[in-house]
Amino acid sequence: MSGSLRQALFPLLRAAFRLLPLSEGQRDRLRTRLLARHGDWVPPPPKGQQDTDGPRSGAQLRWRADEAAIGHRSYRQDALPTPLPATLVAFYLPQFHTFAENDAWWGKGFTEWRNVTRALPQFEGHIQPRLPADLGFYDLRNPQVMRDQAKLAAEHGIGAFCFYYYWFSGRTLMEDPLQQWLADDSIDLPFCLCWANENWARRWDGRDEDILIGQQHSAEDDLAFIAHVAPYLRDRRALKVDGRPILLVYRPHLMPDARATAERWRSWCRDHGVGEIHLAYVQGFERPDPRDIGFDAAVEFPPNMSNPASLSAQQWLLNPEFNGDVRDWRELAAEIGARPLPDYPLYPGVNPGWDNEARRSGRGRVYLHASPRGYRDWLRRTVHERLAAAPQDQRLVFINAWNEWAEGAVLEPDARLGHAWLQATREALSPAPPAVPVRRPCVVIHAWYPDVFAELLETVRATGIDWRIVVTTTTAREEEMGQILAASDLAGEIHAFANHGRDILPFLHMAERLLEEGEDIVLKLHTKRSTHRNDGEQWRNELIDRLVAPERAARIVQAFREQPGLGLVPPEGHVQRLDYFWGANERNVQGLLSRFGVPQADTGTDTFIAGSMFWVRLGALRPMLDTHLQPSLFDTEAGQVDGTLAHAIERTFTLVARHAGFHQQDAAALLGLPPPQDTPYAYARRG
Repeated sequence: MSGSLRQALFPLLRAAFRLLPLSEGQRDRLRTRLLARHGDWVPPPPKGQQDTDGPRSGAQLRWRADEAAIGHRSYRQDALPTPLPATLVAFYLPQFHTFAENDAWWGKGFTEWRNVTRALPQFEGHIQPRLPADLGFYDLRNPQVMRDQAKLAAEHGIGAFCFYYYWFSGRTLMEDPLQQWLADDSIDLPFCLCWANENWARRWDGRDEDILIGQQHSAEDDLAFIAHVAPYLRDRRALKVDGRPILLVYRPHLMPDARATAERWRSWCRDHGVGEIHLAYVQGFERPDPRDIGFDAAVEFPPNMSNPASLSAQQWLLNPEFNGDVRDWRELAAEIGARPLPDYPLYPGVNPGWDNEARRSGRGRVYLHASPRGYRDWLRRTVHERLAAAPQDQRLVFINAWNEWAEGAVLEPDARLGHAWLQATREALSPAPPAVPVRRPCVVIHAWYPDVFAELLETVRATGIDWRIVVTTTTAREEEMGQILAASDLAGEIHAFANHGRDILPFLHMAERLLEEGEDIVLKLHTKRSTHRNDGEQWRNELIDRLVAPERAARIVQAFREQPGLGLVPPEGHVQRLDYFWGANERNVQGLLSRFGVPQADTGTDTFIAGSMFWVRLGALRPMLDTHLQPSLFDTEAGQVDGTLAHAIERTFTLVARHAGFHQQDAAALLGLPPPQDTPYAYARRG
């Protein structure tokens, strides 16, 4: 049977397989065996989209791997809740140093960093390579590195590392860093071991093609293994459950008889002064009840054992030969985060992202749309909801991972987002702040023209609202705008940015910051002059009057308070059909929506807010903000009147808010006022 025919039959076979009356554990075991033997039956992922004239060299391709993105967070000390509501255990890969076997298999001097730095972006918005920040390209032969890692982890609420342990019938790989840790009693962070009991293969994916060093499971090997790891189990820092040190096995179904192995280990530990041990296995490939195999507990290991929607076909390819599999991390987080715990002991798992393109060039499995905020929500829900009924001693959450740089599962500081993942970890240990009524609204004003800025401040004052006033401007004009703000006698704050990205990029920086500070409602204004038009002043005044007139502003704020689902309030008459005013923006908008994880626009009905002034609930912009765009994506300022990334983002606010679950209503309709006359839009020509 041809490969194409087998792949065509696969969906039918999968549907039939799902109908079989099997337990979850039986189904996993059978699936694993079938895929190991008949993986060529699985259809390849769908291909992404390509521009007819080849990959572009435009805005979406301008990026730097070492650039701080919107939402980058610097190191900050902060208190942890006392007592901690759960113990967070982060998986830790010890491959960041040279050793003889890797020299032989991959070339002298090879470490995991070589994989990491060779990765390239395969489609627009694919963030590769992912580069380290504070800890640098560390070498684990230096004992100070692990001291620094332990300190950083503990400061952010990580309660233990789970070191992958590589044992092959008496031969160990990558054990030197662990021996260093064991010998350094100054490191207080608890730890446990996870025996990665697969064959070591060239493919990096756990399958058995091209084995470099294999496992030889046997009764004798079981005893040799437990004797070798006993010093780790005896150490004062060994992570314990109910006083028993934890030992994990990555794939117990690869053992000839996992129950027999477990009993050998337990007997040996009782006889040799270790005492009782707590055995857990990782649910990476199968999900049996741990008690059925002689173990005490299981550990969730996302993204394995999940199958979120494919996003491959929606990506705009940079590499036309990319054959990888792109999935939706947000769906992964929502599905696993809502799973009820089974009736056997299971330690839930969370994951800050996944992208193994660095190990599988052009064929990686990529989970898009992971964000520190989304990860924080998932971890917080796991700690405070999924584990709510668990005994305190069994409130463990495993995080995949601390430093899987070549798999894109990393908590350590990186160049793009800094300490954002670690700070999200710390914040998740505290319950979500209680819902409160809308506080005073914020007004974010981008100030470029001094005279218009002064007018806007008077308009804001005339509303009588107690505002939080946030001003963005360029570095060159910061002093002048500060003087104007001071002269107005209004309290406000000024944030200076490079003259880059018009009013849009500074607004995204501030929206990200305000959302993290707990702000909710924002009025976005800017000193729009539109000097390429004769009616630019009229356009600006009309926008502002319909948003901030004294008889309107307070009523709009009240509507936001009364309608939790209200996301956007634009000025009436300035909501326009997208396809009427595509101009040079259509392709940029398509690419942006793919990056945000928002469905493509319906060009026959979808609209946008012309002029980019509006009221917004910040939560409605999360798909956009959680993308963490990089400033270098925005076009260099050259007086453009259309076609820049800022113009494209202007056309996506409505679509983003709708995808986030919020609705939009223009100011007149919201306030029960008559709509403006339906005439051709006066401030732009229909494309």
